[in-house]
Amino acid sequence: MSSPPDAPHRTRAPRPRRSRPEWAGRNYTLLTGAAVVTNLGSHGALIASAFAVLEAGGSGGDVGLVAAARTLPLVLFLLVGGAVADRLPRHRVMVAANALNCISQAVFALLVLTGDPQLWQMMLLTALCGTGTAFFNPAAEGMLLSTVSGEHANRAFALFRMAMNGAGIGGAALGGAMIAAMGPGWVLAVDAAAFAIAGALRAFLDVSHTPDRAPGGGLLADLREGWVEFRTRPWLWSIVLQFSVVVAVVGAAEAVYGPLVARDQLGGPAPWGLALALFGVGTIAGAVLMVAWKPRRLLLVGTLCVFPLALPSAGLAVPLPVWGLCAVMFVSGAAIEVFGVNWMTTMHQEIPEEKFSRVSAYDWFGSVSMLPLATALAGPVESAFGRTEALWGCAALVVLVTALVLLVPDVRRMTRKPSVHKTGGPLASDPAAAAAPAVSSPSSSGLTPG
Repeated sequence: MSSPPDAPHRTRAPRPRRSRPEWAGRNYTLLTGAAVVTNLGSHGALIASAFAVLEAGGSGGDVGLVAAARTLPLVLFLLVGGAVADRLPRHRVMVAANALNCISQAVFALLVLTGDPQLWQMMLLTALCGTGTAFFNPAAEGMLLSTVSGEHANRAFALFRMAMNGAGIGGAALGGAMIAAMGPGWVLAVDAAAFAIAGALRAFLDVSHTPDRAPGGGLLADLREGWVEFRTRPWLWSIVLQFSVVVAVVGAAEAVYGPLVARDQLGGPAPWGLALALFGVGTIAGAVLMVAWKPRRLLLVGTLCVFPLALPSAGLAVPLPVWGLCAVMFVSGAAIEVFGVNWMTTMHQEIPEEKFSRVSAYDWFGSVSMLPLATALAGPVESAFGRTEALWGCAALVVLVTALVLLVPDVRRMTRKPSVHKTGGPLASDPAAAAAPAVSSPSSSGLTPG
């Protein structure tokens, strides 16, 4: 009697190993990867644009004009960009904005590498870059806020900002070194390439799970609805007013006075790039802290962490030696990251998903509204009062407005709410996200374009 055939050998298939957390779905991964790429380019490009003006024979006032040319269209078009981003697919707005940024930076790089760029040309090209950023920022923030649930929001925002700012470390340090070795033109060219790569990544974002938008009453009606959402929340408009001053004076110090102090007293662009890189190291330290720490009073803790933003301006006013400046940049970077994660978490829990981009646009608009004026006036203020006095004034204004915003009851009392699933995009823990193909894969305080 023959023996029966052997039964098939059954083994349990090994579970696939995940390379990312369960909550980090496709959209979150793509957004994080694209932000890393753009920050590698943009942090160096901000330094490069200032030194491109100086190498072309420009003055500190000319550096301020070019910086103002970048931020003025940002102010003019942010509200329109927010309304557009809540009407059109956000990823398409982001890709179009990245394309404009890529083209403008590529032409800027070409002018610097091949000729003698004129001030008006540099202002025009940076204005185009600022226009792209005006449409990109509200769409990007709305897209990011819609990709995570309330349960994971704090960790997701912290890790996103950690990756983004980590790239900023490399971008600033590499940019400063490249400017010293090869000139600013090549750094601008790298930034153009980074925008092209990031735009390609963002084209793969999945918006199939985004809820359909209800028909609106037009662009102006959307802007009015966003304004009502903004003005009826005292915690929101008071902190935005605070940051209209903070961003203006910090921007003037870092975009205009920082490069000038570096040139005259620190030895050139490389030390300034190193100091900016240490700011990035600080943001990573702050993000690491926020991965585990969930403070109950979100805005009180966040606002207290704005005070250290006065330190870099004070350090430049002294001026501190390079190591001292790096130390205060590290502290301010860590502090502003604590604010940033708490701010994004508050926005995520308090603002309806369908209004993310419009409210974000009012946030960005208020925060950067005074930046063009501040950067444009930085040169004349230096001439009238002196660079040291101007820098001490920047530090004092940060302390003053931050102390004032603590008087708002909602800022002191805002607390973290129980987790609520609030998302317009798939999470990796959702069936649709788990089945999606894996795709390998950006902005104060997120103040730089992403």
